[in-house]
Amino acid sequence: MSEIEATVIIPTHDRPAKIRECIRLLSRQTIAPEKIQILVGVDGEEQAPTPTLGEFWTGPGENLTIDAAPHAGQAAVRNRLLPKALGRTLIFLNDDMRPEPGFVKSHLAAHQTHSSPEYPAIVVGDSPWLTYDNDRMFDRLIRESSMIFFYDQMYKAKDAAQRDWGFRHAWMLNLSIPTHAVRAVGGLTEFPNTYGYEDDELAHRVIQRFGAPVRFCPDAVAWHDHRYNPVDYLSREYRLGYAALSFAQTSPGCARSLFGRDILSPEEQQYTESFVVREERAAKTALAAFMTLANMPADFAEGPFASELIDVCYSQHLPLKRWCWRSGLLDALVGAGEQADAPRLRLAA
Repeated sequence: MSEIEATVIIPTHDRPAKIRECIRLLSRQTIAPEKIQILVGVDGEEQAPTPTLGEFWTGPGENLTIDAAPHAGQAAVRNRLLPKALGRTLIFLNDDMRPEPGFVKSHLAAHQTHSSPEYPAIVVGDSPWLTYDNDRMFDRLIRESSMIFFYDQMYKAKDAAQRDWGFRHAWMLNLSIPTHAVRAVGGLTEFPNTYGYEDDELAHRVIQRFGAPVRFCPDAVAWHDHRYNPVDYLSREYRLGYAALSFAQTSPGCARSLFGRDILSPEEQQYTESFVVREERAAKTALAAFMTLANMPADFAEGPFASELIDVCYSQHLPLKRWCWRSGLLDALVGAGEQADAPRLRLAA
């Protein structure tokens, strides 16, 4: 095997078409394929895409590894693959990403600029959302606001490539870190609830250990092939709220830094309980407007004030988003089972 410059780690679960497309595009990088190692972790043996993935990889066969194990969550999959990594740089991708030809080379170039063995950097690549047929206002809100990620803030910043964006921007759908830094901090933390926060928490530990900056590399483009609908989006916020409890119990320092408060305190539990009751009516009102707007055609916001309208729509949905997150946290605090469809059912009652 030739010297590996980058190891790409990709967990996948029940999305065979998406992981195949991701592998196909990784085969078409501007860097020689023998310099890239691909490690695919299938999260659930029954979901294994079997040897068909090899049909989409045109590099050396030994540079592609497919590893299947029982379902355990993305953090566990990445940790399982970490000892197999041969590259000096780890590139973390989700299975629904479509990397551009210069994707790997751009990540490596960013580390040549920003990283050293003593002071490794964390590099966030650009992950624009795909545009689909029958584009809706909801799709535009996802693409053009901070509903899920904060790329809109990075696009607007004149110093985006030079700024240290901090651990909150270290999204593992398109992220690279020198391999030795990830191993030095022991890999990812595997939380009892496997949804969310493991990427922020890993970046937080790498920053604490090495003083690593988080840099944005707009040339490391991988398109995000994941179309949300409004109900899925609200369920995501609920699940993040539910997972926040085990995250805070496992990594309290990182959680306090991320949330700006101690969600484990008795005062915070009281606040969460009162918030969910107090703000339910406002959330119901916001839900009706949100669903109506979300399903409008994307060209509803056109003309010289389109960006301002997007900002207004985003701001108006925030009470609903916050209620869903707090509702999930409250269920976790009182020991109720996680119910991803809880926001829709409760607000429709």
